Amino acid sequence: MTSLQKIADGLWVASAPCKFILFHLGTRMTVVQLSSGGLLLHSPIPLNESLKLDLQSLGTVTHIVCPNNFHHLYAGQAIASYPHAILHGPATLHKKRKDLSFGATLSDSLHSDWDPDLVPLTIHGSMMEETVFYHPASKTLITSDIVENFQTSSHWPTRFWLQLGGLHGQVSWHRLLRSVYRDKKIARDCIDQMLEFPFEQVILAHGDIITENARETLRKGLSWL
Repeated sequence: MTSLQKIADGLWVASAPCKFILFHLGTRMTVVQLSSGGLLLHSPIPLNESLKLDLQSLGTVTHIVCPNNFHHLYAGQAIASYPHAILHGPATLHKKRKDLSFGATLSDSLHSDWDPDLVPLTIHGSMMEETVFYHPASKTLITSDIVENFQTSSHWPTRFWLQLGGLHGQVSWHRLLRSVYRDKKIARDCIDQMLEFPFEQVILAHGDIITENARETLRKGLSWL
């Protein structure tokens, strides 16, 4: 696990190892400093003492976000570490993780503490029910599983998985996982709305952050939908 990496004013990321089946894809948490004074943890990763100290130096964690139905593995540890924070997640995740005490349902509705720092948009038509966030101050789009971005991998099973899915050196979504989009028309409409945000970089959970030609790269990577 790495320490916090500053992406822009009020915006940091931290990464951790993570396996999907046998494949080494890693995962990433985003930390947003809110104008209301607190911190928002987007897609929490395991929190060691060093990372907690880094967070403490920035402020108080007031919101924890599970951005879709799959990025929730470390939410329990996060809320145990910050019991006064509000835990957000999709309505379907509330049913899936009844062991977690959700304080709010994640949707397009803007929480009062997030204004004017974040603009949420839910990608409907997908089993993931992911809500992405636009961070206007840094022109950054914060996502989890909209696309992945791997140049390659030194781990050969992972490299094979990337090649199989059309992801080796390409920004896109794995061919074998595209079936999560149950209603492609609805999802496409949401994606088109997302692409209207004037973002210049994209934070994602798996692979490298997209920093060059971000909107066109994302547009091309989602052209299959």
